Amino acid sequence: MNDTRQVSHRRPAPRPGARERRRPPSRQWAAWAFLAPVGLYLGLFYAYPLYRNVDLSLRDYTVRSFVQGDAPFSGLENYRKIFDDPAFAPALLHTVVFTAVCLVFQYAIGLALAVFFNQHFRLSVTLRALFLVPWLLPLIVSASTWSWMLNSDSGIVNAVLHTAGIGPVNWLTSPSWSLTSVIIANIWIGVPFNLVVLHSGLQSIPRSLYEAAALDGANAWQRFWRVTFPLLRPVSAITLLLGLVYTLKVFDIIWIMTKGGPADSSATFATWSYQLGFGNLLPAFGPGAAVGNLLVVAALVLGLVYVRAQRKQAQS
Repeated sequence: MNDTRQVSHRRPAPRPGARERRRPPSRQWAAWAFLAPVGLYLGLFYAYPLYRNVDLSLRDYTVRSFVQGDAPFSGLENYRKIFDDPAFAPALLHTVVFTAVCLVFQYAIGLALAVFFNQHFRLSVTLRALFLVPWLLPLIVSASTWSWMLNSDSGIVNAVLHTAGIGPVNWLTSPSWSLTSVIIANIWIGVPFNLVVLHSGLQSIPRSLYEAAALDGANAWQRFWRVTFPLLRPVSAITLLLGLVYTLKVFDIIWIMTKGGPADSSATFATWSYQLGFGNLLPAFGPGAAVGNLLVVAALVLGLVYVRAQRKQAQS
């Protein structure tokens, strides 16, 4: 009897984790291929324009040098010019007032409507959809509509005031009312955004918390202040941050309705930057870019403050 042994030619089993360490090159290329469009988009439409704007603010550009690209380096001279400009302080004040008032009223009205529509009554979905119309309309349409409504001679707002025995108000042509007019229009446009985001936040709050609070004897205001508002705080922070960034750079509404006037009474940093760069026969590209960079820095600083506050809240 011959004792024959068969030799196995099977390969040894791979060690655990070997495949993860030796990822096929095709998967790496696929990952980079998916990231490439996003990186290209961010580079072309965010990084490069920001770099060009910083370069504009640090050089003495004229129309000729802007075309030929040989503008001399001037350092922070353009920033010194805008700080010394008499229009700087009013534009800063208007920007702060415009942003703060719009944020407060947009959030307050949006929150009130979100709580109202959270009751799920009949036609609530239809009415909520109608409130989205200002947000869906093009800004040029909204601004033109408000310009017609606030017209001193033929506007519907003054017509209603006339029936109530109140004299006509020069909404768009009076320095005392121009800023108020653009604030009203921007609040009307921004309320639907706050309504949608805050209403989605309300949907995530369990109904059992309201039932428990009601059993403890809490009235409607106490349930809102002690249950709804604290649990809605993270969503509110996101809403206010996005609204802040958007409101800082509002240009279309103000320019279409008042062009920053009369007598710069409704000019903000956004409209002032445009006027410096494109609103004169001899454009000041450098100072205009410097004003735009101030808006970028303000949005960046406020965003970092928000991130830091959220991190502290998560750790506490």
